[in-house]
Amino acid sequence: MDAALRIREAQARDRDLLAQWALAMAWETEHKRLDEATVRAGVEAGLADAGKARYFVAMREATLAGRETIAEPVGTLMLTREWSDWRCGDWWWIQSVYVPDAHRRQGVFAALYRHVEQLARDTEGVIGLRLYVERDNDTAQRTYASLGMRDAGYRMFESEFTR
Repeated sequence: MDAALRIREAQARDRDLLAQWALAMAWETEHKRLDEATVRAGVEAGLADAGKARYFVAMREATLAGRETIAEPVGTLMLTREWSDWRCGDWWWIQSVYVPDAHRRQGVFAALYRHVEQLARDTEGVIGLRLYVERDNDTAQRTYASLGMRDAGYRMFESEFTR
């Protein structure tokens, strides 16, 4: 069996899987239980409007006995944009990264990252990629550093409004 990773833009039919992965990521990284209906609606809104978000899905494709090709989703990330008046361009933010346990440490995130990095380099007006990571998530921080990312030196503050 020959297996390869392919990155594709997410489609509306991916909504439930992306929502499931977002729920799992929130629990694993922050021990937060999110409202499933809200997350599903949020993913659906992002999929419908590239101005809100762009989702990418890593697919592991395998050819069985030289004939049939099967494809399995093995990870995702979401991009959002932030305008920088300092640099007169867009930062692309990597968010909602998730790779299921069975597919971790196999280059899935690296493939997703390299894909969006190349898209960013090829897109006029994009000045770089950013992401945020939990302060104690050393494994993720090492992964990001291994891909050439560096600590930007910021701390994040927020005011959250519940509706």
